[in-house]
Amino acid sequence: MGNCLKSPTSDDISLLHESQSDRASYGDGADPDQEPPPPYQEQIHVPVYHPTPSQARLATQLTEEEQVRIAQRIGLIQHLPKGVYDPGRDGSEKKIRECVICMMDFVYGDPIRFLPCMHIYHLDCIDDWLMRSFTCPSCMEPVDAALLSSYETN
Repeated sequence: MGNCLKSPTSDDISLLHESQSDRASYGDGADPDQEPPPPYQEQIHVPVYHPTPSQARLATQLTEEEQVRIAQRIGLIQHLPKGVYDPGRDGSEKKIRECVICMMDFVYGDPIRFLPCMHIYHLDCIDDWLMRSFTCPSCMEPVDAALLSSYETN
């Protein structure tokens, strides 16, 4: 039967020893032809908005009409009540314990937002969701219709 190794001690010990060519390849050696890395440039964060649920565009690429609609949507979202998660002492099983958007358990003190259908979500999760779709993620109840009807009855 054949053996693919030439000898029982065929390990190459020279790989363990550092050579001059190794140092140059790691940047320790002075290489005059090598350019320095480009200077650090902080990128300006341009927000991404969703004029429709299937579209995503930078704020600088939105039309004036889309900007107005998004501003109205932000205004409606800001009118939704918000609070802080407090599970209470009863620990009842009916109490909502998880944000269905991020699927993370609520923790005491988490900022939450209440929808008119009485579902609750993490503030950041639901605000991002409502910028894409103005319906409750759990029951698909339109949030804007409920908001507008509550203003008409007052």
